[in-house]
Amino acid sequence: MEYRDQEYVLNGNDYSIREFNGILSKTFSRMFIGLIVTAIAAILTYRTNLIYMVASFYWLLAIIEIVLVLVFSFGFKKLSPQAVTGLYYAYAVLNGVTLSTIFVVYELALIGKSFIMTAALFGALAYLGHSTDKDLSKMGSILSVALLVGIVATIINIFIGSTMFSIALDWIMLLIFSGLTIYDMNKIKMMSQMVEAEGASAEKIYVYCAMELYLDFINIFLRILRILGRSNRK
Repeated sequence: MEYRDQEYVLNGNDYSIREFNGILSKTFSRMFIGLIVTAIAAILTYRTNLIYMVASFYWLLAIIEIVLVLVFSFGFKKLSPQAVTGLYYAYAVLNGVTLSTIFVVYELALIGKSFIMTAALFGALAYLGHSTDKDLSKMGSILSVALLVGIVATIINIFIGSTMFSIALDWIMLLIFSGLTIYDMNKIKMMSQMVEAEGASAEKIYVYCAMELYLDFINIFLRILRILGRSNRK
């Protein structure tokens, strides 16, 4: 990323800091809408008999979520802006349906406390990722490998059922997604070079970045919720 007179040079055009912040605001607005959609879907599912269906088909829903993320990630370049946006909000709805189970497991006060802590931590991490001028591409590679190892370890622990291993995994995954939040925010600065001033390609970038930050936020929230939940049972 080049700098000139405190302006970003993107695609051969000069984008002022104000315009760059506009890119961030569009990304964050889509992320927040996704979180709101997830919250509404979770509450509606919990307040209806759908919560019992979720318990019966939880793993099927989880697999569908994974498929949606894979289609979103690998089909991003070929899909239309409408399709990318549709996949994002479809995932947000489905994720809310599966997350409705937290209302059964945890008290509402604890869920609210976890959300506030997540918002504070996410905000600090996002600011750190936005403010640094260092190239964090190597960090991203390391975190991606660590995340893959963490997912595999989580699946293994489903069959092992080790409480201590589960506690360790929660803290490790929290650290991984904290690092990914910093990396993803920094990557948005780099990806902004792909954003045109107007056009469909820009909309796809906004949604793609929103999806990554959305996933970071949700996973940080779930790890904090699990950690606090265990503390309250002691």
